[in-house]
Amino acid sequence: MRFHTISLIGAALFLSWSVAHSQQAEQTAVPTVIRTETKLVLVDAVVTDKKGNYVSDLTQKDFKVQEDGKDQTIKTFSFEADPASPTSNQKHYLVLFFDNASASYAEQMQARQAAQKFVDSNTGPNKYIAVVNFSGTLQIAQNFTNDAERLKAVISGVKMSTVTTVDDGSAPSIGAVPGMPNLSDAATFGIRSVLLGLRSLAKRLEGVPGRKTLVMLTSGFPLNTEVRAELTATIDTCNKANVAVYPIDIRGLVAPAPMMQQGPGRGIIREDPPLALQHSPAPAQGRSLVHLASFVNSFAPPEQARGGGGAGGGGAGGGGAGGGGGAGGAGGSRGGGAPGGGGNPGGGGSRGAPGGTGGGTAPGSGGRGGGTAPGGGTAPGGSGARGGGGGVVTNPSMMNRNINPMNIPRTIVPTFPPSVDLNQSALFMLAEGTGGFVIINTNDLAGGMEKIARDQNQYYIVGFTPQESAEGSCHTLHVKVDRGGTTVRSRSGYCNVRQVDVLAGKPVETELEAIAAGGATGNIAAPLQLPFFYASANVARVNVAMEIPTNTFKFQKVKGKLHSEMNVLGVASKADGSVGAKFSDTVKFDFENKKDVEEFTSKPLHYENQFDIASGKYTVKVVFSNGGENFGKLEKPLTIEPYDGKQFAVSGLALSNSLHPTDADSGLDAVLVEDRVPLVAVGMQFIPSGSYRFKPSDLTGIYLEIYDPALLDEKPPQVAVQLKVVDLKTGEQKIDSGLVDMAKYIRKGSPVVPVGLRLPTKDLVAGAYRLDLVGLDSTGKSVIRTAEFNIE
Repeated sequence: MRFHTISLIGAALFLSWSVAHSQQAEQTAVPTVIRTETKLVLVDAVVTDKKGNYVSDLTQKDFKVQEDGKDQTIKTFSFEADPASPTSNQKHYLVLFFDNASASYAEQMQARQAAQKFVDSNTGPNKYIAVVNFSGTLQIAQNFTNDAERLKAVISGVKMSTVTTVDDGSAPSIGAVPGMPNLSDAATFGIRSVLLGLRSLAKRLEGVPGRKTLVMLTSGFPLNTEVRAELTATIDTCNKANVAVYPIDIRGLVAPAPMMQQGPGRGIIREDPPLALQHSPAPAQGRSLVHLASFVNSFAPPEQARGGGGAGGGGAGGGGAGGGGGAGGAGGSRGGGAPGGGGNPGGGGSRGAPGGTGGGTAPGSGGRGGGTAPGGGTAPGGSGARGGGGGVVTNPSMMNRNINPMNIPRTIVPTFPPSVDLNQSALFMLAEGTGGFVIINTNDLAGGMEKIARDQNQYYIVGFTPQESAEGSCHTLHVKVDRGGTTVRSRSGYCNVRQVDVLAGKPVETELEAIAAGGATGNIAAPLQLPFFYASANVARVNVAMEIPTNTFKFQKVKGKLHSEMNVLGVASKADGSVGAKFSDTVKFDFENKKDVEEFTSKPLHYENQFDIASGKYTVKVVFSNGGENFGKLEKPLTIEPYDGKQFAVSGLALSNSLHPTDADSGLDAVLVEDRVPLVAVGMQFIPSGSYRFKPSDLTGIYLEIYDPALLDEKPPQVAVQLKVVDLKTGEQKIDSGLVDMAKYIRKGSPVVPVGLRLPTKDLVAGAYRLDLVGLDSTGKSVIRTAEFNIE
């Protein structure tokens, strides 16, 4: 009796998520066109000549800016280093970001010693440095200061990390995507954590004026399909905050050989270890755990095999010609050499050797691989080392932008040269995407940092007004200079993202605030749900979900279309009246004809948003209006229990009757860029419902997250859930699942367990019910969450 119900739930949950349900969900989706207001896009551009010297005498007419390949009209222009520039006396801010998750003890020591030397010559009246450590979490070790002694004291000392980006080879080769590394769960979690740390830091730097320089001291890490979405979001967040990333591979000249193979007719692959045997943990003593049937993860379509031509060898100075089937020429001992020659089609030339350490200052130009015939390679050549300070990759032509092997929207993420070490792939992408450059293959880390420091004010700022585009869409940027022999470095793109407080400073915000604070009740009723999920210690991410009636919406003819818009304001207040969080939004609708409007107004509008809030007790008020006298005013209590990240915890419960298959994280780039964290478990995305009224025939799911730091222990505990449904009218228990083992949901190296379960509505008659869900582990820790719902 205790176990048969959950077996039915498990089978119904996973086996009934078929294509038919997906198609049905898509057919009932709200046909909404959402647009954002036009703004000025500012692009920083660093221009150098053939020798690597900065070009400082350019004017506005020398520049061209392209968005998605189309020329734009430049509206603003300035040069930071120009004494006449309004920002010429602006303070310069540089962040030393130590990626301890990727670095060994020896590598950290070398990097920190170089950073201490750098501090002495790069602090001053207008030169400020901050020190940040990433050791599993982000730590601001020292905020911006020009006190060199304090900075050096903070920098000293190796830091241990609770996560690692180093692959342990435990990932099975089955299901690997050709062209992408197949990493262990622990490495994937570590890499994701580093990128999230970078994003978090960039957000904190938004309020710091001017262009910020972030020097990332790292041993590098590869990328796989599961973390590419995070990379898109990280690059976009850095661009929004005007942060240029300059990675330094602190492994120096002793960096290991590239973990990839190149050859005729083959893409870039990594050879993975054979499938390792996996053992299920023993059941907890005194508890019988039932395994829930699992939905087999699907994989994105493999990358089409690229031509097999090898990269031409690039010399740093006096460089040898690129190999046309053999190795590229070694770099000479002086800077300023010509690009290596292109390899022949089908050739398999290897990477050129680094240049010598002579007095040259120009970076070596990589020669391109051979032609475009079948099997012929077009990969850029290896970058030679720069004299004196190591190889500095500054040439944007080395990155083939917009190549998207997984066919998902990552237009702002450039690809990396196939001839580089796989651990440097993300470093190239971060630098190229944000307007920085990479320092590799050098033991002179301090010299490389000095080159980065010189970039702090040697940039132009050009601005243009972009075309209207859909929210969440990403667009490529390309800055050109009409002068021969120059190289331009700038960020690779931007994304049209939703603001957290769209109505800030506008009269409509004042109106909605007055309604929220006043005693008037709205005349538009709508259900509201506020499930929460912990984002970090004592900080929760609240999902706002509403189903708003549309029959009161007013449409007007605007630019040939029927246009309407809805303004939304949400305020979370404490008992003393203080505001814990706030969000505002404008949602715009454009339809071609009255028939489309009638279809739109025939059903409620599903609205979602997210905001972060600290632990505590709040009253959340949400006001929305389409203009005129009609408005909605919703109110709901919200309690976020304290959570220090060291204890067992369970999130709120999000119920959903809109479930969609998804390939892990791929395809969710736009959502991540908008800072909308999707609810994804076992290959399904749960769209949180605003109304908890369901039909017996609905495919209804429950999404929750379990947080158990003990999962990182050498012998992690088992985690389970128990689901009960009680009739609110009679108090009779209708469903008891018994204990269900969550082993299928646990991700190695992560304390967060995303869980997706089926709510068996088909077994219930019309009425009101309470869902009681217990999350627990085999050490005896448990938390209960409840949610009320109705069956119609």
